[in-house]
Amino acid sequence: MNEQQHGTTRQHSTVTVIGLGPMGQAMTRTLLAAGHPVTVWNRTAGRADGVVADGAVLVPTPREAVEASDLVILSLTDYQAMYDILDSATASLAGRTLVNLSSDTPDRSREAASWASAHGATFLTGGVMVPAPMVGTDAAHVYYSGPTEAMESHRPTLALLGAPKYLGVDPGLAQMMYQAQLTVFLTTLSALMHATAMLGTAGMTAKEALPELLSSADSIGAILRAGEATPGTALDAGEHPGGLSTVTMMGATSDHIVETSTSLGLDPALPLAVQAHYRRAIDNGHGSDNWTRIIDSIQKPH
Repeated sequence: MNEQQHGTTRQHSTVTVIGLGPMGQAMTRTLLAAGHPVTVWNRTAGRADGVVADGAVLVPTPREAVEASDLVILSLTDYQAMYDILDSATASLAGRTLVNLSSDTPDRSREAASWASAHGATFLTGGVMVPAPMVGTDAAHVYYSGPTEAMESHRPTLALLGAPKYLGVDPGLAQMMYQAQLTVFLTTLSALMHATAMLGTAGMTAKEALPELLSSADSIGAILRAGEATPGTALDAGEHPGGLSTVTMMGATSDHIVETSTSLGLDPALPLAVQAHYRRAIDNGHGSDNWTRIIDSIQKPH
C-alpha cells in the first residue's frame, strides 16, 4: 500500500492501533500528538470514545482497521487475542507490518511471526517497559526484535512511543527481555509486600515502612555496580569470587528470613524459594563462592 494513497508522508503516515486498554489509548494519543492519523479498533467500541474525541478514527471491523495502515500496532492481553481478532482479516495482512506489543512467551512470539509470514505480513515483537502514563516520554523505552528492515523502516514512528531498543532478528528476543525484566519487577513487588507485611506485625504502617524499603530497592543497582565495573562479566567467565558476599553468608540470611516469616505467621513461599537457591548451591559444594553461584541451580534445577 502506497502511503501517498492516504494523502500522507512517511513522517505522518496512518497507523492502526488494535486494543484500547490504557496502553493502547496512551499509544494512540502519542501518535496523534505527533501528527499521525490513527485508525483504531477495539472489541468494546465504547473504549474508543476518548481517543476518537482526540482525533482517532474508529472502524467497525478488524479488517477495516488492518486495511487502513501499513503499520498495525497490537496492544492486547496476549497473543491468542491477536489470532481471535485477526482471524477474519488474514486476507488483508499481506504487505503490512504487525507490531505486537502484547505480553506472552518467546515461543508464542516465534509462532506468531511464522503465522504472520504465512499471510504475507512482516512481524515485529515488542515489549513496552513503562506503564501507560509514561508512553511517549523521555523515560520510555521499548524492546523490539524481528526483521531488521522492518524495524528500520518504522523506527521513526515507533520511536514516538519510547526509545527503541532493537535486540535482533529472532522474534522471541524482545519477549524474552520483556519477561526477564518483569521477573525482576514482579519479584521485587512481592518482596516489598512481604517486607511490608513483616514490619506490619510490629505495628509499623505501610506509610512508614515503604519509604525505607523503597530506598533499599533503589540501592541494589548501585551495590551491584560497585562490586564489578561491568556487572555480568565474571558470570560470563564462569567466575564467582567469594571475597565479599558468599553463598554461605547469604544462605544464612535467607534462613533467618524464613524463620522470621514463619514465626510471624506470614506466607513463607517467597523466602522459601530464595532459601532453596542457596541451599542447593551449598549442597553442591559452593558455599565459599560468591552469591552469584545460585545461577547454577536456576539454569539446571535437576
